[in-house]
Amino acid sequence: MQLKPIMLSGREVLPLVEGGKGIAVSNGESSGAWAAAGGVGTFSGVNADSYDDQGNLIEQRYHGRTRRDRHEELIGHAVRGGIQQARVAYERANGQGRIHMNVLWEMGGAERILHGVLEGAKGLIHGVTCGAGMPYRIAEISAAYGVYYYPIVSSARAFRALWKRAYHRHAEWLGGVVYEDPWRAGGHNGLSNSEDPERPEDPYPRVREIRNVMREVGVGDTPIVMAGGVWALDEWADWLDNPELGPIAFQFGTRPLLTRESPISDEWKQKLLHLREGDVALNKFSPTGFYSSAVHNAFLDDLQRRSERQIPFTAEPVGEHETPLATGARGRKVYVAPEDKKRAEKWIAEGYTEAMRTPDSTLVFVTPEDRDQIVRDQIECMGCLSACQFSNWSQNEAGTTGRKTDPRSYCIQKTLQSIVHGGPVDHQLMFAGHNAFRFATDPFYRNGFIPTVKQLVDRIASGA
Repeated sequence: MQLKPIMLSGREVLPLVEGGKGIAVSNGESSGAWAAAGGVGTFSGVNADSYDDQGNLIEQRYHGRTRRDRHEELIGHAVRGGIQQARVAYERANGQGRIHMNVLWEMGGAERILHGVLEGAKGLIHGVTCGAGMPYRIAEISAAYGVYYYPIVSSARAFRALWKRAYHRHAEWLGGVVYEDPWRAGGHNGLSNSEDPERPEDPYPRVREIRNVMREVGVGDTPIVMAGGVWALDEWADWLDNPELGPIAFQFGTRPLLTRESPISDEWKQKLLHLREGDVALNKFSPTGFYSSAVHNAFLDDLQRRSERQIPFTAEPVGEHETPLATGARGRKVYVAPEDKKRAEKWIAEGYTEAMRTPDSTLVFVTPEDRDQIVRDQIECMGCLSACQFSNWSQNEAGTTGRKTDPRSYCIQKTLQSIVHGGPVDHQLMFAGHNAFRFATDPFYRNGFIPTVKQLVDRIASGA
């Protein structure tokens, strides 16, 4: 197939965009190599790694006594890392392609981090992709630095809302609109309350609807980037040169994980080579409150079983909650249904002796060791999200969501830092797109072959 170039961030490039995966998973080396191959490389601006003068990783340690102090440290780490990764990417690209930075609007300190990195890396970053929430101010911030912005949306309704509220003021810097399929993409997904997570929808009519809205507001020739579930372009041939859809580029998030330049561990890469269909699934354990897609492993199994050891309770006898249950070291009584008391006693006998309260007036039963770890992680929160269900941190003036902490979730910063820096992959959160099982069946990866980024881009550009 003949792949035509497309205008992105002020230059004609291949319509191939590297997905900007979170914490250090897409870095300056991988994104710079993607740009050098003629496409758009995207490094993660979410707590990016920094290195000392000898090239050694600088561990992101936190010394602040309060969450707010640690939050300030986190912003400092993120800005320094983002600037450093932008420099690496720019040098690695050698003047080819385009370099984008990916940020999450719901990450802690998003606006300050954006300003810090774009100021410190002027001229090195050509575009900013931004999702996870409704990033109204991404247009204003990007335009202030002469950088194109690429909002990530999962519906035409979301784009219309963003356009009406903010984007119409900075239309000239709208580089493209990223449609991220909420059923097939890896990482956090933009499923709305009206959409069934078990019923994937065809992306074509959803993208066509976005194009119709873009034409309606006067940006009909601005590219749409199709993201989520894209593996081989010959499967999307009817999208190319399609007048109904207009200019289209394609984003690849999962396939770039398995390249020589990818910074993930060899253990992680080998795990990807042996996944089977169905090994990646949607879950809603994330402290963001969003659905996310990740490899089903011991980490997710533990969260699933923890949530299953859960019963509702009341502080006083109400309705069927008439049976007393002693909880905690002081034996404080709560009231549960008779059948639920039997279940609780069974779990306690199995060693899950600690009943932790959730924001939904339920009790979750865990071991003393798990209880201690959960509490420790909550106490050590550094505010990596704008609002966290797990720790109840919020970057508002009060510093809290006003709700109870949720022991059914986890510290996302801790597990993502661990897996990308060599932690055991079966016991950490491993984000991946739903097509990841295809590594095991695609002949390109036969005998465990791991390509360079250039080899992968050439393979994708050929249609396969």
